[in-house]
Amino acid sequence: MINTTNSNTSRQLIYGLLLGVILTLSTNSLRRWLRRKNGDKFNGNKRELNSPRRPSDVISEDIVDGIEGLIGNTPLMRIKSLSDATGCEILGKAEFLNPGGSPKDRVALNMIKEAERKKLVKPNKGCTIFEGTSGSTGISIAMIARAKGYNAWIIMPDDQAKEKYQILEKLGATVEKVKPASIVDKNQFVNLAKRRAEEFGTKIINEGEGTGGTIAGISRYLKPLIPNLKVFLVDPPGSGLYHKVKHNIMYSPCEAEGTRKRHQVDTVVEGVGLNRITKNFNMSTGMIDDAIRVTDEEAVSMAMYLVKEEGLFVGSSSAINCVGCVRVARQLGPGHRIVTLLCDSGQRLV
Repeated sequence: MINTTNSNTSRQLIYGLLLGVILTLSTNSLRRWLRRKNGDKFNGNKRELNSPRRPSDVISEDIVDGIEGLIGNTPLMRIKSLSDATGCEILGKAEFLNPGGSPKDRVALNMIKEAERKKLVKPNKGCTIFEGTSGSTGISIAMIARAKGYNAWIIMPDDQAKEKYQILEKLGATVEKVKPASIVDKNQFVNLAKRRAEEFGTKIINEGEGTGGTIAGISRYLKPLIPNLKVFLVDPPGSGLYHKVKHNIMYSPCEAEGTRKRHQVDTVVEGVGLNRITKNFNMSTGMIDDAIRVTDEEAVSMAMYLVKEEGLFVGSSSAINCVGCVRVARQLGPGHRIVTLLCDSGQRLV
């Protein structure tokens, strides 16, 4: 004799358990979908902002492909001490957070991709990329070359920070140091890089540093979008760009006095400043509203101030930009938003 009552009860219990499991899985899936859609974590009816994400919350869009995926999309940070002191909102684009430590990662990656598109180079075929640089672009090229299967040959002036040479060597680049020289000298580092490339029967990818490409590119892109935007050039001692912007004459007082200490610019600031006009800089014609001269003493003082007040250890080119922000803030008065690039960390300039 079969006990139908117990059989029905067992069946109902199994159905109940299955339904409960299905509802639980469906509810959890729905909650995960809502978290991904809204970017926040939900707890009941309350949204918990800035909640730590669990491994199960990570989706494919959060995962980048190799070191190339880390380049760009750097955050804007409010520099609190400078903002509070001036009454303006002073923001820094943290380009030092790129994997190679500077905005030159963007440049290097795009140049190599463009060279690949034109079939000038092919990865893992023994191709060598030559670069004449004061350091940062060379580091970016060496890093991306290593990741993509190229050799890198970097020609640099021998008066740059030793940390730059060390980083390049760790990245596997061939580093050739030369005496600083004028751009008209055939052994100037940019000219030598071109010659080395020709000797190897390859194409040079990049030419030199501090060519004005950043300010030209940013100003040409943003000026049409922001009608009231003002662009300021910040220049170190010995560079002629300040007078080019102010008076349309490429001139530095050091040239007239004949007391130039270095062939590039007479400053401790590395990677910025020019005493010649480049095609890149010419593209900024009519886009730059004013220029600011910053001394070495001001740059060093600002770098030390940012470490003390912000815990922010930036390099010299970032420091002079921040000095320029303070000058502009005082000129414009409180209530304005001022944005600059924090190009480099101080770690490679110790």
